[in-house]
Amino acid sequence: MAPLRFSANVSWLFPELPGLAARLQAAGRSGFKAAEVAWPYAEPPEVLARAAQEAGLQLVLINTPPGDREKGEMGLAAVPGRQAAFREGLEQAVLYAKALGCPRIHLMAGRVPQGADRAAVRSEMETVFLENLRHAAGVLAQENLVGLLEPINTRVTDAQYFLDTPQQAAAILQKVGRPNLQLQMIMDGNLTGNIREFLPIVGHVQVAQVPGRGEPGSPGELNFPYLFQLLEDEGYKDFVGCEYQPQGDTVEGLSWLRSYWDRRGNP
Repeated sequence: MAPLRFSANVSWLFPELPGLAARLQAAGRSGFKAAEVAWPYAEPPEVLARAAQEAGLQLVLINTPPGDREKGEMGLAAVPGRQAAFREGLEQAVLYAKALGCPRIHLMAGRVPQGADRAAVRSEMETVFLENLRHAAGVLAQENLVGLLEPINTRVTDAQYFLDTPQQAAAILQKVGRPNLQLQMIMDGNLTGNIREFLPIVGHVQVAQVPGRGEPGSPGELNFPYLFQLLEDEGYKDFVGCEYQPQGDTVEGLSWLRSYWDRRGNP
């Protein structure tokens, strides 16, 4: 069983540092060999590519643009009336992914429109989502890229997000039926069962403690040594993204990861 490979989500880690380039450098100094960025679009891709290269990091994941944040948008792939904007954002994401050597793009589904009833718009949003995902799969295939679907917890993280369970995401992936679209799994409920059921279609995992979204070494509900061992036992080979809010100094808070590397090695 190979040790897990961890990536630093520099949109969350090292918040004391200004700018993604400085955070990438800090991730490299901390022992990471991979990193991910939610939205890299505020900085030129060549600047980030150079920073990652100098830090000895492989960039493994970015998100499609969120849309108009001032209007409450958080992704566009399932939002009716925003198909053209999603596809424009996808082209921008592909441009960045190619420049950064990044193989995966999270195709953000987006939120249920404000004032709408989730049940009432579910069918329309799924239809839009399927159309956009089929388009995205074709675009990504031309560049040998993988698209990811991430359910976001509506109980804790984002009450309006459309895609909110791995079951929903897996059903949509089955309907689209494209091999370069996969599931991005977060550590939600029923973890053992979900990992065993969905891992064959998972292309990326992200971790944070529950309920405070702190580092895996912080107090909370999840037993991360058990979960990491489970991922190893199930043969997971892709990256585990550290997408959490440091409870103090980022480097000091990485003691959980250094312990893992001391025990299993840093591949």
